[in-house]
Amino acid sequence: MNSNSQKLTPGQVILRHQAKAPVDVTSIANELGINVWEMVLPEGISGKIFKDPLNGGESGYSIGVNKSEWYLRKRFTLAHEIAHFILHRDQIGDELTDDAMYRSGLPTREEAQANRLAADILMPAHLILRLKASGCDSPSKMADALQVSEEAMKIRLSYL
Repeated sequence: MNSNSQKLTPGQVILRHQAKAPVDVTSIANELGINVWEMVLPEGISGKIFKDPLNGGESGYSIGVNKSEWYLRKRFTLAHEIAHFILHRDQIGDELTDDAMYRSGLPTREEAQANRLAADILMPAHLILRLKASGCDSPSKMADALQVSEEAMKIRLSYL
């Protein structure tokens, strides 16, 4: 919540945290009322969002990311689960688990929506354009600046 005790929309929360690179995705989750945990998850499971009345944030939800995965992967997984919270909360049930290919059992359309929003959260157009204007024009350098994988950056640049 902001200092005026006025609840911000998820979009406003995201925009506030996209002022500078890299985007602080954990702070976005926390401000949306979601606690974030690194967890031991089965091999092939990247993350999950789940109802967590005891340890969840104000929303009653927590997100768990697989602690054995690399840092950049955890950032995208967290953004992906935040996207499910924003876009598909009514379909989460008690728990929604995403495998390494970000498949959860939701229809492909919903997974594509969550991937797109996750990319937009971590790699907003205005930050990419700012990087380009400063002379940072390779996908590798942009990926480093935004703390995402080069592959994710290349995909994001293809629909910018």
